[in-house]
Amino acid sequence: LTMETLKKVELCFPQLFNTSCKKHKRPQSESMIIYTVLSSISLLTVSLNLLVIISISHFRQLHTPTNLLLLSLAVSDFLVGLLVMPFQILLLEPCWFLGDLVCVLLNFPLFITVCASVVNMVLISVDRYVAICDPLRYPAKITANRVRISVLLCWIYSVCYSFLFLPENLKQPGRYNSCYGECVISANAAVDLVLGFIIPISSIIILYMRVFVVAVSQARSMRSHIAAVKLQRSVTVTVKKSELKAARTLGVVVAVFLMCYCPYYGVSLSEYEVFLGSSTNLFIVFLVYFNSCLNPLIYAFFYPWFRKCVKLILTLQILLPNSCEANVLWR
Repeated sequence: LTMETLKKVELCFPQLFNTSCKKHKRPQSESMIIYTVLSSISLLTVSLNLLVIISISHFRQLHTPTNLLLLSLAVSDFLVGLLVMPFQILLLEPCWFLGDLVCVLLNFPLFITVCASVVNMVLISVDRYVAICDPLRYPAKITANRVRISVLLCWIYSVCYSFLFLPENLKQPGRYNSCYGECVISANAAVDLVLGFIIPISSIIILYMRVFVVAVSQARSMRSHIAAVKLQRSVTVTVKKSELKAARTLGVVVAVFLMCYCPYYGVSLSEYEVFLGSSTNLFIVFLVYFNSCLNPLIYAFFYPWFRKCVKLILTLQILLPNSCEANVLWR
C-alpha cells in the first residue's frame, strides 16, 4: 500500500492510475533559472514592443506608412509576449490541468501572432525595397490606405493560417496526448514549413539582396561623379560607412530570423509532425518566440527617433498637453 500511495503521489491524476501522466520534477534551482529566464524574455518582449506601440501611436510625426508597418509588427510581437509566451511557460509544468479543449484553444493565438509577426517582416521588406529601388514613385505606390489594407490582409491571412491546423485538433481534443495531463497538438510540418518559413524568408532575402545591390550601385555611381578631388577622400569614407551599415542591417535581419527559426524547422524536416508542447521541442519553440523580442531592437532601436520617444515616455512628458506634436525626428 505504501508503494502504491507513493506512485499515486507522482501522478497528475491519481484516480486515473493507468492513464495519468507522471509528475517529472526538476531540481528547484534548475526550475528557478528556467522560469526566471523565460519570464524575463516575456516581460522584455511586452515592454519593448509596448514602447514602440506608444511611440508610433502617440507622436504625429511618426504617422507614416512605414511606421504603420512597424506598429503592426510591434502589436503582433506584443501579443506573442503577452499571450503566447506565458502559455508556453505553463507547459513547463509537469502536469496540464486546464483540459484538452483549452489546450487547443490557447494555441489559436500562438499561430495567429507568430504568423502575423513573420508576414509583417515581409511587408517591411517590400516597403524598403520600393523606397530604395523606386524612390521617385514610392509616395504614389506606398500610400497610407494601401498600407492599412496590407496590414488588414496580413492579419486575415494569419487567422486563415491558424485554421489550417486547429480543426484537425478540435475534432478530438487530446488525441495526440500519450497520457492524461499533457497538452500536445499536431501541426502539419510540410504546410507550416512552406507557408511559415520558406515563402517568407525567401521573400525577405530576395528583397533585401536587391536593396543591397541597388544601394551599393548608387554609392558607386555617386563616387564616379565626384569632381572635387579634395572632397573625394572624405566622401569615399562616408560611402564606405554607408555600405557597411547597409550590409550590417541586412545581415542582422536575415541572421536573427534564421537563428530563431531554423532550429524549429530543422526538427520539422526530421519529423513529419511537430508536437508542440513536448519537453524536447519546448526550447526551439520558445526560440521562435524570442524573435519577437529581438524585432523591436532591429526595426525600432536602429531609428534615432525611438530613443527620443523612449525618453519622453519614461519621463512621463507624453502626459503634457500637445505632447503628440513634439518634434521627435531631430538629431
